[in-house]
Amino acid sequence: MKPYRKKLGIKSWAEADRPREKLLLKGRRQLTDAELIAILIGSGNKDETAVDLSRRMLATYNNDLDKLGRVTVKDLSKFKGIGEAKAIAIVAALEIGRRRKESTQKEVVRITSSTEAFEVLLPVFADLDHEEFWILMLNHANCVIGKQPISSGGLAGTIADPKIIFKIALEHNASNVILAHNHPSGNLAPSEQDIDVTKKLVLAGSLLDLHVLDHLIVTNKLYYSFGDEGLI
Repeated sequence: MKPYRKKLGIKSWAEADRPREKLLLKGRRQLTDAELIAILIGSGNKDETAVDLSRRMLATYNNDLDKLGRVTVKDLSKFKGIGEAKAIAIVAALEIGRRRKESTQKEVVRITSSTEAFEVLLPVFADLDHEEFWILMLNHANCVIGKQPISSGGLAGTIADPKIIFKIALEHNASNVILAHNHPSGNLAPSEQDIDVTKKLVLAGSLLDLHVLDHLIVTNKLYYSFGDEGLI
């Protein structure tokens, strides 16, 4: 039988090693990801400190905050010591981080490449486990004047209704639009439906003198551009 070892709680640690005190004494940038999460959850379980529990959670997702940001309250609640309230706190904190990143894009952005369009659109698709269709609206100088969700679907697809797309674009006085939808599966290859829809929207836009410049398929880190591939 292994000798019994009593777990040392965070309160018994040196003050400089406690996450809250460490933040106050050394600043937030000195804390590890696990220590920051430990502050959110406050306490661990009878076998683990909050920091140990946070480390175990992170390890489950390969120590990747991006992956952790995509999990649900139900997923997090499976960890011993993480009830619904703690899981909600983690999900909310990571969502604030995502929105903070998105808010830095409020300055006027001029789109000159598919990469720049992807950078503007990525925050709206980050962490989604279902498919959504969005449009990026541009003025005559290709400066972003807005982005708007069109539809939300399941894991397999969503609907891109031309009437809704061009109604919204015209209401915003857009001269050009960039279409975008995500593939939660991570597969960047366009489907036959993606190709057909794109052709129809390009044609409809030309009739309205509202040009479809590109259509991006977005995953969490990569994208496929119809424009770059010569399909528009």
